[in-house]
Amino acid sequence: MKQGFTTGSCAAAAAKAAAFMLLGGNRIDQIRIATPAGIDYSADVLDINIGENAVSCAVRKYSGDDPDITDGILVYARVELNEDTDIYIPDAKEWNGSDTQAQAGTKTGKITDVQDHIVIEGGEGIGTITRPGLDQPVGSKAINSVPRAMITDEVSQVAKLFDHTGSLKVTIYVPGGRELAEKTFNPRLGIEDGISIIGTSGIVEPMSTRALLETIRLELNQRRLEGADAIVISPGNYGLSFMKEQYGYDLNKAVKCSNYIGDSIDMAVAAGYKHLLLTGHIGKLIKVSGGIMNTHSREADCRMELMAAAAARCGADPKTLLGILDSVSTEEAYGYLKAAGIEQACMSYIMKRILYHLNKRAEGKIDIRCIMYSVKWGLLGCSQGAEEMLV
Repeated sequence: MKQGFTTGSCAAAAAKAAAFMLLGGNRIDQIRIATPAGIDYSADVLDINIGENAVSCAVRKYSGDDPDITDGILVYARVELNEDTDIYIPDAKEWNGSDTQAQAGTKTGKITDVQDHIVIEGGEGIGTITRPGLDQPVGSKAINSVPRAMITDEVSQVAKLFDHTGSLKVTIYVPGGRELAEKTFNPRLGIEDGISIIGTSGIVEPMSTRALLETIRLELNQRRLEGADAIVISPGNYGLSFMKEQYGYDLNKAVKCSNYIGDSIDMAVAAGYKHLLLTGHIGKLIKVSGGIMNTHSREADCRMELMAAAAARCGADPKTLLGILDSVSTEEAYGYLKAAGIEQACMSYIMKRILYHLNKRAEGKIDIRCIMYSVKWGLLGCSQGAEEMLV
């Protein structure tokens, strides 16, 4: 599968291209940068606007085979002269440009961080940090530390190439970023009014499981920093209306763990939570009763087998068992349990197995409860103390 490049790589490439045209005086159509992963990124330079003291241009985001919502957007950089400070860019013996902590000295010999002379700001379409626990402090623009270092490194190299000793201001912006961000996790994480410029390697990995897991970890850590010692996690918003009607609870407030139930428990334990409530549809949670902690269908799909096993334990006849095994959904399978009059016994047994495997995963380090439901049939199982924890 094809790799792509992060918004951080695009921002660094656009900034380098703009700096090159500003300081060199020549228009360029392509630019190359080095990513932290050690892979070079060559990008077309688009929508060039050259002024006397500033240049802006864009690089188009390419996400490879990853289903990234930012794929195809234009990431812009505007580089302008900021002549109030003279700088000295060290040579390779004094500074390795790939070092994110690299320093540069002024002409007077005073040592100062190179970022003092390359000012990085966020403009249109770049989100603002409103909650603690993120890469940047509250009130800052959502341009993470690795992209900031990449921009600094690439622009510094251009400044050295053209013997430029003045300060440069770099503004990163994404037209339409505010609207795009509404389709991402950013508002939940406390990043308002725009997208983030992110990436630790500069590379987008196809089917970026790691990115999703890091989003879950970040949200759990944020809420813990804000003082929460209990957390609700849910695979998604399936059952939103049920939870509102049954408990008056907005499922949007839960941390969405997707299929990564086991990983989310590990993260909650590591973050120091004391209590955890897992709530979800039987189609996902039935798998947990068999010890499956990644509920994606490509990992395991034994929903009917687990329901049939529970039914057999509760005295189901062969006809009921065959009906369950031939069902195409857990909703349909539950109908066979109900018709046989064993639905309560089966759901009680299944809930016990779910709690057994959840507690086994947590190694007794966190108090875990569970609520399981069906869109068609309503509440199917609720462990002791789960409703109180929800409140």
